[in-house]
Amino acid sequence: MNQKEVKNLLKKYNIYPSRRLGQNFLVNEGVLKKIIKAANLSKEDVVLEVGPGIGNLTLELAKRVKKVIAVEKDRRMCQILKELLEGWNIGNVEIVNKDILKLEPKTYNLKPKTYKVVANIPYYLTSPLIRKFLEAKYPPKEMILMVQKEVAQRICAKPPDMSILAVSVQFYAEPKIISFVSKKSFWPSPKVDSATLRITQIHTDRKTDTHRFFKVVRAGFSQPRKQLANNLSNGLKMDKEKVKNWILKNNIQPSQRAETLNTEDWIKLIKSCKIR
Repeated sequence: MNQKEVKNLLKKYNIYPSRRLGQNFLVNEGVLKKIIKAANLSKEDVVLEVGPGIGNLTLELAKRVKKVIAVEKDRRMCQILKELLEGWNIGNVEIVNKDILKLEPKTYNLKPKTYKVVANIPYYLTSPLIRKFLEAKYPPKEMILMVQKEVAQRICAKPPDMSILAVSVQFYAEPKIISFVSKKSFWPSPKVDSATLRITQIHTDRKTDTHRFFKVVRAGFSQPRKQLANNLSNGLKMDKEKVKNWILKNNIQPSQRAETLNTEDWIKLIKSCKIR
């Protein structure tokens, strides 16, 4: 559906997009095709779609996969989607009226690495949603997400522009920006442009202790643009000279900043320290 059709549909149901729920409907057919292409779908795939809204993406997914589980928080949108799917004679979509952050994949028989997450998600959901699925006991095979352009760039950053967000995602998976999307591709139009982000190689089997890993990473980034040795010493309450020696043993300079370390550098630091 184009912008005019979306407006008319919502008017029919006396509904206006909710700012609180971040409802910006994708109305650009070309962008839809790019998302579908990036998802590399097959008739054997099961897709978990987050925030299907009025079903523009849902319909294209349903044509190409075995099953779509569409998770929508807004009860009004669930009703619209249900009626539209019946009208389109689509029978392989299960609509779930639920907050995605409270959904357990196991409940819907979504086994580890057997399903894909495809979604045009509200911006406010980006970080918690990505974290939920990367840390899940039942992680997806891959994720194709429409997110804020700046956030996608931060997630895919490399040294010397790393952040806690970049390290957190790259610890579990490999993110890649597929394309940038103009804010004009949505209605209502958001204030910023978006990007299609593909996250693959998702794993939860690292031998690194995740609690220790993120404790050290948070300490390292605690004072932006400050030297790594100072941040780790203050954040972990360790003697500065000991911290310097620890860092040097891993071929990292104490004067470096956290932004210059990649994920493997952090893993080396964790493995060579007895921090709890």
